[in-house]
Amino acid sequence: MSGPVAVPPTLLQPTSGPANTAELAKRGEIRATAQKFEEQFLSIMLQQMFEGVNTSAPFGGGAGEQMFKSFMTEAMARQMTRAGGVGLTDTISREMLKLQGLK
Repeated sequence: MSGPVAVPPTLLQPTSGPANTAELAKRGEIRATAQKFEEQFLSIMLQQMFEGVNTSAPFGGGAGEQMFKSFMTEAMARQMTRAGGVGLTDTISREMLKLQGLK
């Protein structure tokens, strides 16, 4: 039997993927920003979509509906994004990573 095998430190380094925790944090920030952008985009789309919807009596209308409609569309957009959205998050994240030099 032979003795212990010496392994050069360069072999212990990952060959692909994020290099350090700062890069991982940056990737997380980029992902969160892309998700927030998709949420805002969907919220604006939903607000425009509901603009022409008639919600008169007996279950709609009034000052309360006008005040809280934006909250409803924001909540719907948030849920849609968490469920996968329309695919903007991945595309925006990819482009932002390219701009940062982090493929």
